[in-house]
Amino acid sequence: MKTKATLAVLLSTSLLFGCSEKNEETKPAEVDAKETSANALDGVSNDYREFAIGEIEEFVKETEEFTTAVTSGDIEKAKQLYAPARMHYERAEPIAEIFGDLDPKIDARKGDVKDEEWGGYHRIEMGLWKENTTKGYEEYAEQLMKDVNLLRAKVETVEVTPDVLITGAVDLLNEVSTSKVTGEEDRYSHTDLYDFVANVEGAEKIYELLTPALKEKDEKLTAEINQRFADVYALLEKHEAGEGYISYTDLKKSEVKSLSQAIDALAEPLSQIGIVMEES
Repeated sequence: MKTKATLAVLLSTSLLFGCSEKNEETKPAEVDAKETSANALDGVSNDYREFAIGEIEEFVKETEEFTTAVTSGDIEKAKQLYAPARMHYERAEPIAEIFGDLDPKIDARKGDVKDEEWGGYHRIEMGLWKENTTKGYEEYAEQLMKDVNLLRAKVETVEVTPDVLITGAVDLLNEVSTSKVTGEEDRYSHTDLYDFVANVEGAEKIYELLTPALKEKDEKLTAEINQRFADVYALLEKHEAGEGYISYTDLKKSEVKSLSQAIDALAEPLSQIGIVMEES
């Protein structure tokens, strides 16, 4: 999957800066077309920024409920709130991960950072499911709330550019392929499907915003991506349980393989958006 991410970066770079080896002289009509395209992408970038900020705001609210449950010792409520709260973070991950200092504090798994530095959601997850307690995790909950509030404040400073959109959509799917589909993300609660769904939804939002411009360029590619998203959601629907999803450990190996293949099949055409949008 690294090759897809690299391809997306190269494609989005070409989208932003064009190709320096093309004709040095550009006709006025071509200039107007490129300016119109750039303005359209600026509008899409602004729309995505609003979406991401909205998700982070919801993340703040639900994290407050989650951390309050932890500090008050309500372990069952904390377990109930854990996965739904994290979905907001996962949908907006292309923005959240821009802050390299905060992302590990909020979302690091055991082994991602030094043990003495490990905190955030997954540290508390270990306490709730592996140790079946909230005792001793109050300080982690309090620090998590501080870090999430700081993220909300910092996200106002983010400049969303077209490359963030295009690489972000593919990177979200890479997240699924590299960690969610293996069950490594939520290794104690096994709520990986919630993160899985949220990453796909985040990628879909970016795609939806780009669709009008993409459809003008390549209707066939647009149709293919629509079908690939539908395929992924059809598989995910099979694993719904009430308002949520079944434990990841309840999936058969064949079901995990099908999900992985569906994500790969979606990531491939999605990674072509950059080059298509750059074409005149």
